Amino acid sequence: MVFKKYFIPRFIQYITVLLIGITMVFIIPRLLPSDPVEHQLNRMTAQGQYLDPAAVEEMRETLQELYGLKGGLFQQYLIYWKRLCTGNLGPSFTQFPTPVIELIKTSLPWTVGLLLVSLMLSWLIGTILGGIKVSFPNSLLTRFMEVFAMGMRPIPYYIMALVLLIVLAFVFPVFPMAGGYSMGAEIGFNFKFLLDLLRHAFLPILSMVMLEIGGWFLQMRNVASNIVEEDYVVYAEASGLPRRKVILHYIMRNALIPQITGLALNLGFIFGGALITEIVFSYPGIGNLLYSAILAGDYNLIMGINIFSIVGVSTAMLVIDLIYPLLDPRVRYQ
Repeated sequence: MVFKKYFIPRFIQYITVLLIGITMVFIIPRLLPSDPVEHQLNRMTAQGQYLDPAAVEEMRETLQELYGLKGGLFQQYLIYWKRLCTGNLGPSFTQFPTPVIELIKTSLPWTVGLLLVSLMLSWLIGTILGGIKVSFPNSLLTRFMEVFAMGMRPIPYYIMALVLLIVLAFVFPVFPMAGGYSMGAEIGFNFKFLLDLLRHAFLPILSMVMLEIGGWFLQMRNVASNIVEEDYVVYAEASGLPRRKVILHYIMRNALIPQITGLALNLGFIFGGALITEIVFSYPGIGNLLYSAILAGDYNLIMGINIFSIVGVSTAMLVIDLIYPLLDPRVRYQ
């Protein structure tokens, strides 16, 4: 009964979001005024290459097949889904004949690592500090944290990334300016290489964590401020329960539930921030790959990256939604 009421509707919603999102990835590029096939042919012509008209026509047909643009719109849609179901996103034009799926597999671990570490660090730190602010509202330290969070929150990702890059990589060269690891480094699961990875990832992660902490702090502060005034909290304090127990079991635990919901909703926004950060730091993740694909007009690669982002964010939101009953007993009893 619980399975039918809770899991099945959310799984249907998950499938619906995937179908709509992936279909939009198919439709939107085809509404653009530019034709990727003609764009590639014009680029070759602009480079001074002489192409025989028959060769041009043959190349046009080949490119239409590679891009999935052959036939009518419905036929293209069927081919599109057939390729997706077989894991074939076509070849990358700029790195031909490397398949798009191989390029994404190479870049995806970098972005996933960057996202998970920065998101979890900012969520944990912001949530804890927000709870401390409500528990000790008159503390000078908590007041400073509140001012700091409100001041950092409006700063754009790229501004923070550029400031950290200038200060900690150029003026004071403590950390590397770009890349995921040092050139010529021996890749392997060893302490030296892992330390090199951490040094290169430190600034991108720091730029995202510093900005995201403010949002989580303010959200936790607002939610916990309302919970402090609830009857069960007032009764617990009047009953003489230890202050630590009231904070952990009555305030923090109940305020944590909306934070979990916010964690799921923020996955999409943090992904956009990660893309910008990767471009600034030349980090070898999906963001840098997407930026290069847009500049080069790599149609298949752009579509492939968007599909992966939709699937990744939707799946993460489904997982968080499914663990929600473990945190909120009211969901289990409904």
